[in-house]
Amino acid sequence: MCGRYTLSTPSDLLADLKEVQASTELSARYNIAPTQEAPVIRVAGASSENRELALLKWGLVPFWADDPSIGNRMINARAETVGEKPSFRDSFKKRRCIVAADGFYEWQKTGSGKQPYLFRLKTRQPFGMAGLWDRWEKGDGQPLETFTILTTQPNELIATAHHRMPVILNRRDIDLWLDPTADTASDFGALWEPFPADEMEGFPVSTYVNNPANDTPRCIEPLRVSEG
Repeated sequence: MCGRYTLSTPSDLLADLKEVQASTELSARYNIAPTQEAPVIRVAGASSENRELALLKWGLVPFWADDPSIGNRMINARAETVGEKPSFRDSFKKRRCIVAADGFYEWQKTGSGKQPYLFRLKTRQPFGMAGLWDRWEKGDGQPLETFTILTTQPNELIATAHHRMPVILNRRDIDLWLDPTADTASDFGALWEPFPADEMEGFPVSTYVNNPANDTPRCIEPLRVSEG
């Protein structure tokens, strides 16, 4: 799964995605957690060329849900079955998005508990994770817009810590993922391949990251021997 991630270089992301309309100034984030708002890139209007950066709540609430608390259990969706599951099927066809990140955490089981690891690209550049979003309008206030992150089989590096990893999209695959005319599982099968392990790095970090309230550069610092 993907239960925590980072976007510590949002200015690099915006520089890389010049075609995206961004009205929101992003702050560096080192420990994005479920139920928090985070930036996603989605199509704005009928053309896939018109894209916007929006802040959505992490944990997808389907438009048909009676209770928005369902989003607490919908932070991830299995890519292999996303087109079949009622909770994700409609968003898969109509509301795909890119979840902006530059790293993510996984917890490796050890004899003394769980050790958090940070995984990122060796280039340390931002990347896009395949996501889905939805809009829930049954409340009395403003519509609630939420998202989920797709996961797939892990590459050799991630497999040392967890049996799933987020679907990381190559730059050339972003256009396909956001293309409204592509809406069946067969259109995206190749995207479920795990991102190449030789283009990534991972290292242990302090259990400081375990607390979602901690959102500072300390979260991404490599673990020192004296830390836990």
